[in-house]
Amino acid sequence: MKKAIIFALLLSGFLVACTSSQKIAVQAIKLVTPERPAGQQDVLQLRTAPLPVVRVAFIGLGMRGPGAVQRMTHIPGVEIVALCDVREENTRKVNTMLERRGFPKALEFSGDTAVWRKVTALPDVDLIYVATDWVSHVKIGVQAMKDGKHVAIEVPAAMSLDEIWALVNTAEQTRKHCIQLENCVYDFFELTCLNMAQQGLFGEVLHVEGAYIHGLQPYWNQYWNNWRMDFNRTHRGDVYPTHGLGPVCQVLNIHRGDKMNYLVSVDTRAVGNPEFIKKNTGEEVKDFRNGDHTMTMIRTEKGKSILIQHNVTSPRPYNRLYQLTGTRGFANKYPTEGLAFDTEGMEGDAIPNHENLNAHSFVPRETRVALMEKYKHPIAREIEGLARQVGGHGGMDFIMDYRLIYCLQRGLPLDMDVYDLAEWCCLIPLTEISLDNGSMPVEIPDFTRGGWNKIQGLQFAR
Repeated sequence: MKKAIIFALLLSGFLVACTSSQKIAVQAIKLVTPERPAGQQDVLQLRTAPLPVVRVAFIGLGMRGPGAVQRMTHIPGVEIVALCDVREENTRKVNTMLERRGFPKALEFSGDTAVWRKVTALPDVDLIYVATDWVSHVKIGVQAMKDGKHVAIEVPAAMSLDEIWALVNTAEQTRKHCIQLENCVYDFFELTCLNMAQQGLFGEVLHVEGAYIHGLQPYWNQYWNNWRMDFNRTHRGDVYPTHGLGPVCQVLNIHRGDKMNYLVSVDTRAVGNPEFIKKNTGEEVKDFRNGDHTMTMIRTEKGKSILIQHNVTSPRPYNRLYQLTGTRGFANKYPTEGLAFDTEGMEGDAIPNHENLNAHSFVPRETRVALMEKYKHPIAREIEGLARQVGGHGGMDFIMDYRLIYCLQRGLPLDMDVYDLAEWCCLIPLTEISLDNGSMPVEIPDFTRGGWNKIQGLQFAR
């Protein structure tokens, strides 16, 4: 979808003044949703042939790839077939690790940014695991599916609407799994709160919050060819939304009974990253696009609200927020885990003192610990010990990989699908559109093209 097409219906988002009352009515910017090609069907709850042994090829062995390979060595029924990276030393190091762990050496591919094409063409591969820079994700993912492979792509999997629709259409055409490797949906607090929400402890969850607040100053120089800073320099908006958005979308059953309708985004001006560039290179950047802090509000079809924030430059403690506000309860993860619940009335006839700020607080620690144990998600209960031992952000990365392989081996629908990928990534282009148009509302496409209400509620297949 070209930029001209994206804005073809921009007229519907103009401000229309009512001359008699001086009121202003604002309509959302509408985007074109391409029709599903003839003969193509959705991949909701997609099941594919079981793969008792999953043969995996890894593309991208920089910051994230080596850890993924190491985790996969702890999952029975996985064969690591191929390793690919621009740098030969990266493939060599990972192969050495495989040999130390008693695995046969994998095929090695390196040398340039096009060598991945040899990997997707390999005949004896079931799954392509992509951990490259953002802008190469989609071309690898699309080709992998066309070459008959399932594909799992690091976050964010796609950076534009064109790329998102390319992944959706290719997954539907090839009937191959295409998921985004969103690890935060498998963190232990999030899994347990999801189970609590599904058991009704919070009542009806009406408002949720998520974020990616993580000062990256110590890490900017570790990104190959400076790709991450360059993207922030040339793009505006929430360019890394999925860690905050994914877990709360699961609680709200997005495309499983509800859908996101529109968003509004607001940002600050850019200060921190231009100063970082000047301090480290001497270059004075006058046209840095991305602001230091971006906030995005979303409203859903069922009248729920979502707040997502992005900040990778301020000296703030790491924070993904993760807040659930329901009619009967509340959950909060950062900076301190806490649960609060409706007390169902007060004893006696005394009028409550609304100035007593301690009257409604988090439950005591021992109560929270007991509740977290009682409502521990079945997946966490099954695999927590090994996950914490293997690691990867405290174990959630291992649970993510374990569940991917578990479902592929049994021919089950995956926990996340290509529509989750699309919905969680679409904030990247849509927040930029909102910001570039004075924070106007922007409609969020229905990437299922009408199927958002076919499934009622999120369920992890067992």
